[in-house]
Amino acid sequence: MNYQTSLQSFLINSSKYHEQPYLHQPIDGKWHTFSFSEVEQQARVIAQGLLAQGFDKGDRIGILSKNCAEWFIVDLAIMMAGMISVPIYSTAGTKTISYVLKHSELRAIFVGKLDSLNAAIAAIPTETLTIAFPYPTMNCQASWNEWLAAYQPLTESHQADIDDCMSIVYTSGTTGAPKGVIISYKNLAAAAKCTCGVLNATSNDRALSYLPLAHITERSVVEGAAFDAGFQVFFVDNLSTFIDDLQHASPTIFLSVPRLWAKFQAQILVKMPDKKLNLLLSLPIIGKHVAKKIRLKLGLSNTRVFASGSAPISISVLQWFQKIGINIGEGWGMTETSGLSCGNFPFTEQRLGSIGVPVDCVEMKLSEQDEVMIRGDAVFKEYYLNPETSKESFTDGWFHTGDKGELASDGAYKIVGRIKEQFKTSKGKYVIPVPIEGMLCRNSQIEQVCVMGLGLKQPIALVVLGEGVDRFKNDIQKGLAETLVAVNSELESHQRLDFLFVCRDPWTIENELLTPTLKLKRDNIEQFYEPYLPKSDEEKIVVQGNI
Repeated sequence: MNYQTSLQSFLINSSKYHEQPYLHQPIDGKWHTFSFSEVEQQARVIAQGLLAQGFDKGDRIGILSKNCAEWFIVDLAIMMAGMISVPIYSTAGTKTISYVLKHSELRAIFVGKLDSLNAAIAAIPTETLTIAFPYPTMNCQASWNEWLAAYQPLTESHQADIDDCMSIVYTSGTTGAPKGVIISYKNLAAAAKCTCGVLNATSNDRALSYLPLAHITERSVVEGAAFDAGFQVFFVDNLSTFIDDLQHASPTIFLSVPRLWAKFQAQILVKMPDKKLNLLLSLPIIGKHVAKKIRLKLGLSNTRVFASGSAPISISVLQWFQKIGINIGEGWGMTETSGLSCGNFPFTEQRLGSIGVPVDCVEMKLSEQDEVMIRGDAVFKEYYLNPETSKESFTDGWFHTGDKGELASDGAYKIVGRIKEQFKTSKGKYVIPVPIEGMLCRNSQIEQVCVMGLGLKQPIALVVLGEGVDRFKNDIQKGLAETLVAVNSELESHQRLDFLFVCRDPWTIENELLTPTLKLKRDNIEQFYEPYLPKSDEEKIVVQGNI
């Protein structure tokens, strides 16, 4: 298949749509719109600014910021200048920022909107040029607006070969140090083109960009697809304005992650208990009106594609959202596969609970150990400065994903967990936690769950309840106990849970129990809670106290 680079795709759309709106940035409650020509003009100026510093083609340039219009623009500018972008999570700590800076040998870094400046200030050395986005941020040696005023637009953009390195994207570091994944122009172009194909994306669509652009999913499925199809992208001002910004954007394509879908569900149930909601939804005319009103309040009344990615989502959550007219297609991909590689798109109800079928630019299969293997145009070739791990990751051109899968007769894949996440109890039996966690999430009060049991005679589950749910209330504990009995009745004897431990605090990026993409840091969670766990299993529901 022939591909155009993301830059080429954008420039074609820019010449076609020129003065039409493209990027929408809220600042202090006011929306600022960038046309295609404005985005191109600013990117050309910033590209000239990079070259004026004496940087060479192939030099690594960092981006450390929450999502904003300038993130897209600087990504284009780095491509125009023939340099290589290195995104860093805006929530990254000092250790991670320092590691990425040194490992990738960054020459400069753009710094933008951050919830806390401490890590950036501590990690970025003075010899690395810092350029500030036009938002409150750390003191930098140069600023976005200064460069826009000082330089003329670059007239001739760098023409990259399709196999050249476009970006080094570091994994979120679930275990160990992040690995730098070399993403070529072909890798991202293939993933973006196939995403547009399966979503039927056109220039008439709208998307909200709020999941971290440092993660390959947002970079590919939203930014890359927007470069390819030319649809409008809206950003979020801050966490407190999220729903308002979502309602303003009224996206036609909406991507989220299981943690946030669960939060949406919890917020709805706080206002309307499940039993009452089910009753209203069961009424023919009223039910449709109630479902439409909920979607409207969420800002999703015009959404035609709902997606979930980054981590497994419980089928019970998917079924719950179906009741209010939100058909969520589950997608799968990795940093190493440049984003969406397999998905339930277009949405097919019969494939609910699966990740659907592979996109056109990749092939997938299961190994003899049921590991998902993948190859194709979107799949990377090597890790940066890590030849040994690169070699170990491939067998005859097939990449070892580390995911354990199942394949249905219709060609749909299901991920049942990470091979490394399975653990052995003291009885010598292996347990895969993800399917059990999904079963526990049938209880809509449970927002987060981690099944553990290495060395224990039986597994146990740590759970975090939804916001506003009182873990000490008798009816809540009774519901949890009923869920435990129901789940255990479906499990083999070695998989059955001894008890549920109800945690006091949610797991977050800040307390280092979640990765920046909201995946569980299982080792951290187990180590943190091990001292609080009871030594006997007399109680089936154990509630962590307030002290």
